[in-house]
Amino acid sequence: MDLQIVKKTQSLTTAEEMRNQTKLVMQPYANWEEYLTPAPLSIAILGELVFISSKTDFSINKNPPKVGYKFIKYPESFRACLMQVCNSGWCAFNEAHKNMDQIRLYTMAVPDYMKMAVKILFQGSDEVVEAHLPEQLENIRVVADDCLELAISTEKRFTDVINIIQELLEACVNAEHFHGEELEEIKLKLEESNLRKQSSEEAAKRSEKALKEMEKQLNEAHDSYSKAMDSLPSGWEMIGMDFVDGISEGITTLINGIASIGSKSETQNVPEKNVSKSSKETEADSIDEIPIYSKSAEILKCTEKIQEFVIENTINWKDLYDQKHKTTKTNFQADQFKRIGESLKEFPNCTAKEEAQNICTKGIEICEEQAKYTPEREWEEAKTNELIKLIRNLNESARSFDSKSKSVTNSPALTPKPPMMYEEESKLGKVKASQRASDNARFRIEQSRAQLDKTRESYEKSVENMEKNQKELTDILITMRRCEIKEIDFNTTIQMLAKGMDAMGRVKEQWEKMVRFFQMVSNIVKISLTRTLKNFVSTSEKTQALSYNSKLFSIDMLYYQAFQATNIANLVNMISTTYTEVSTKHIMDRVSSLGKLMVMDKEKPEFQFEVDQLRNACDGAQKAILVLVLKNKKEFEAKSFARQNKIDKELLAILPAAAPDEIKRIQAAVKSGFTEKDESAYA
Repeated sequence: MDLQIVKKTQSLTTAEEMRNQTKLVMQPYANWEEYLTPAPLSIAILGELVFISSKTDFSINKNPPKVGYKFIKYPESFRACLMQVCNSGWCAFNEAHKNMDQIRLYTMAVPDYMKMAVKILFQGSDEVVEAHLPEQLENIRVVADDCLELAISTEKRFTDVINIIQELLEACVNAEHFHGEELEEIKLKLEESNLRKQSSEEAAKRSEKALKEMEKQLNEAHDSYSKAMDSLPSGWEMIGMDFVDGISEGITTLINGIASIGSKSETQNVPEKNVSKSSKETEADSIDEIPIYSKSAEILKCTEKIQEFVIENTINWKDLYDQKHKTTKTNFQADQFKRIGESLKEFPNCTAKEEAQNICTKGIEICEEQAKYTPEREWEEAKTNELIKLIRNLNESARSFDSKSKSVTNSPALTPKPPMMYEEESKLGKVKASQRASDNARFRIEQSRAQLDKTRESYEKSVENMEKNQKELTDILITMRRCEIKEIDFNTTIQMLAKGMDAMGRVKEQWEKMVRFFQMVSNIVKISLTRTLKNFVSTSEKTQALSYNSKLFSIDMLYYQAFQATNIANLVNMISTTYTEVSTKHIMDRVSSLGKLMVMDKEKPEFQFEVDQLRNACDGAQKAILVLVLKNKKEFEAKSFARQNKIDKELLAILPAAAPDEIKRIQAAVKSGFTEKDESAYA
């Protein structure tokens, strides 16, 4: 049964399955819809500004800044300033289309590099790996760095538009061309824009901190392996391999968690006026919590190994006690709890740290209590029952913490075993029967169900938010189009300008995400090329002959890092392909019309005709994108349900019936990890 569960889990977690799982789990956070939807509206607003600029002109240069204007070129002409905004916006959308198409083409090549890397890892000798693997990893890094430059370039274009609009609004405020409620409203918009800018800068700093933390944690993975194996008595190889499985899963959790932070919308980070300082400090701690949560798999593996010796209402002391070494086998878990506890000390105090430390402390206490056992000593039934209760509570706490980890980091509940480890365990005699295998598989299935439920709910909210934003931007256009040109006053123009700045800010966020995604890919590959590959080349064999040794562990780590980098690139390819397709069908023709409108003679009747054409085209594009959004939402829901049904049909179906109490305990542990309260700082 144990071997059957492992094989079925592995078939459900192939590279292709995991890429699709990543798309599903990340969809609410990396979805393109929220950023593409404002694009036609942004162009429509720019078109209205061109239309408005045909009115009487005036100067906004009454109270210029002492150091002069940084972005406005023609402060003596408000009309010229509006045209500068439109021209800058036209350039931004043009470059966005061109660069996104290049990103699409670049990222298409990454899977081929990954395939070659896998072939070298699994079929090549040590010399072949050392000689040829760096080239394939370097290819992935070059793609990431080139795409990073394209993303930064496009982000800068949208930043330029926002800066021009913001300075133009500030100039209008200083020129005192309007007053009263309109003045206060525009001041609030400017303040909000500054907060967005501040939030974006803080996000960039968080991203940089997260990447450094990722590098540190990935480098420490090999050290953790070495320390664990050094403390592993001979003949306990399976215990050690279970623990190493936890290290591998921790890497997936770490990278997914940092990717989730990088993809979070910056509008959600704009500080509220009445937010307390402590709330902001809690949010700032989220980067520190990701590496803490990444240790949940190691912690859970240790607790599962302790509970493995509990059979119904008794402890299997015969298997627990090692006659050869005259010690209990959970001494190894105690050492790992101590090592993890020590590693947690370097992190700032937070809820995740406190919870992890409590589990480690209780785990050590239980192991120390078990260590008092000797075959000659008779244990009282009451004491045994109390110990069993503590073990079960410990396992439930670890499951709850692991579920929180999956919720916060958007990591898959079902994860594959590393390829070299899976190969070793699949060899005859390596898979040791375990009564807990079914319960552990059931726990992963329940986790997966809760995660997909949460993802569907998050996506629903994301689409609702997108529709709300779209309505806000559409309202101002409707107001504008009801006015005759002679009725359009300066205040209405300024309000349009403020909405344009808001719309551009939302489109710009897409490119900020792109920058962080490619920074991650580049960073992962650099770590692979430096530390992990170096470990593979220089590692010395352990004195005690383990079939799963340091070299095989290094191969697994190289595979994991290359696969995670490819996973992110694959996610970006999905976004870039959709963006390019939608941009070609619904955006670029509108951008071209805007360019034509800007150079037309505004006195000729053809100008009004072109204005109407652009308005109708933008309205049509907006509706077409909304139709596509709703179509994708249905497809997403169908795919998420199909994924869960496949897991139920293929894995749940082979598990033996479980006791109702055990099912309730599993569901309670999972539910406690996927609550709104725990994810509020990250969603």
